[in-house]
Amino acid sequence: MAVLLATGLWFAHAASAVAEPATPRAAANGEENAPPHRCASYTPTRRVLFGDLHVHTALSFDANSLGTRNLPADAYRFARGEELGLQPYKDGKALRHARLERPLDFAAVTDHSELLGELHICHTPGESGYSSLVCRIQRRWPLLAYIFVSSRMLNSENPVRYSFCGSGGELCRKAASGPWQTIRDAAEEAYDRSDSCSFTSFVAYEWSGGPGGNMTHRNVIFADERVPELPVSFIDETTAEGLWNHLENDCEKSGCRFLTIPHNTNLSNGMLFATETGTIEDAQRRRRLEPLLEVMQHKGDSECRGGAPDEFCSFEKLPFSRMQEQPFHASWKQPLALSFAREILGEGLRRESRLGLNPFRFGMIAATDTHLGAAGDTDERGYPGHGAGGDTTSLEVPSVPDSLWFNPGGLAGVWAEENSREAIWAALGRREVYSTSGPRILVRYFAGFGYSKEICRSKRFVEDGYAGGVPMGGELHPAPGAAAQPTFAVSALQDAGTASSPGTPLDRIQIVKIWLSAGEVRQKVVDVASSDAGNDLDPRTCEAPKSGSASLCASWTDEDYDPKQSALYYARVLEKPSCRWTGYLCAAVKVDCRKESTIPGGFEFCCDQNIDKVTRERAVTSPIWIPVERAG
Repeated sequence: MAVLLATGLWFAHAASAVAEPATPRAAANGEENAPPHRCASYTPTRRVLFGDLHVHTALSFDANSLGTRNLPADAYRFARGEELGLQPYKDGKALRHARLERPLDFAAVTDHSELLGELHICHTPGESGYSSLVCRIQRRWPLLAYIFVSSRMLNSENPVRYSFCGSGGELCRKAASGPWQTIRDAAEEAYDRSDSCSFTSFVAYEWSGGPGGNMTHRNVIFADERVPELPVSFIDETTAEGLWNHLENDCEKSGCRFLTIPHNTNLSNGMLFATETGTIEDAQRRRRLEPLLEVMQHKGDSECRGGAPDEFCSFEKLPFSRMQEQPFHASWKQPLALSFAREILGEGLRRESRLGLNPFRFGMIAATDTHLGAAGDTDERGYPGHGAGGDTTSLEVPSVPDSLWFNPGGLAGVWAEENSREAIWAALGRREVYSTSGPRILVRYFAGFGYSKEICRSKRFVEDGYAGGVPMGGELHPAPGAAAQPTFAVSALQDAGTASSPGTPLDRIQIVKIWLSAGEVRQKVVDVASSDAGNDLDPRTCEAPKSGSASLCASWTDEDYDPKQSALYYARVLEKPSCRWTGYLCAAVKVDCRKESTIPGGFEFCCDQNIDKVTRERAVTSPIWIPVERAG
């Protein structure tokens, strides 16, 4: 193993985006078509863009019931750096406000397709159904309506529309066209089509299946403005296959392109990936339509199961396996198998050995799942809550703004030539993306069979990475006469932060290997780069730690690699410990657990050892796969 501190040369080189570099290997091999060159800031070696592909507004039934008034256009304005008003409201004015210190590069509003029409009817006088009992309850007691409707429709094995929707639900489907047009118009208005390419938006929605309370939710993202006439909901199609069939039929008519992104596997009890892929055609379809997995968001982290031999898997784990269990501690259960990314990735290798193709070859991203329209609001400091599950009240300004188990969510990092729909869409498809728990950590990750052990010292780190191998999300095949073992090159730069919110130094880089041996899935975690061993965070003040490194880089060769065993590898970058949002709250009111008089009402959690006040923010890359070479 070679471990080196990064010189930072490749970051400076990538930022300058000067000479035309060597063509990335994938493009040279014809495995992808380079997106059109449209933006003035076109970067051939690709640059990182940060965005949020999971955002809800007042058009979502649950967000609306929680007092959210922001619409898709408001969410996009917030993503671009404008101030956003948040509930509660008094005399029509928001009593709370939020603003991103750093705007996002891209975003997608993903309002729930379920109840889109019903909500429109309930708030539009004169519509058939406006005076129905359900609508009257929704306007008078919105949280009660949310609970009532969820049990009947969203968490049902067999969801049924209300009678006011008419025969076959046609009236509610028709009513959904207005909100759907609002979503489309907002995305079009927000998209910067000039050559400055300052912001990219995608037309999108969320399909929110929840049979038996087990989340099988997926965000549906469209490549451009060509989209179906209406979004399909869980009420219309109750399975992933039904969703894909419906979307494929719609897109055959409209010429649209789509992908689906599952999320919250931690609350799915394995059902998100329980669908049997019995044939190679099934596997091909799933891999084509679902290339990504959202592994981190407001409702917890889904990278790996807590309590595993990997100590860092305990990060942002929920103690319950379904959302409706949250208020009832006695009913809390551990999630079933295939509830975490590592388990699903391993299962993909197992199915590949059976079918000849891996159906679960997904890249990893993160998002917020905000229900306030607060796209990309991931800062632990001043966290306003995100509203999912009924914890952000619309009745009064909360001193503790969210469930103590929830978190601010994360962002997707995307390596693209430019900030345009075409370039970002291509990056999502080839899985050259990664997840961050909020900080804008920069991570490059490559694998090849012939990298120099001195690659971290190279001024051409990125060019060498592409020319000699594949980036995150890629599939690596040994070339004739190549080295016997693969080498992995990974480099990371800490989030630069802002003047008021400095970034946290890096602690270490790890590579997670998952492989199939004699039919059994195995895994190991290897530290390949590390900073000093100190931890100087003072949770009483939450001042940024001084220990750690601004940048880390390492090359690591897997000496145990066996070409007869399918394997995958992804990188994880950890920051030094920093305060979680709960820690910032406790520090702000100066809680001293030794003195009961310093603990305000509602802040007893500050002295509860089961509630984290310190966190280890991170970035998790998409894997690189090395499949078994098959004859023929």
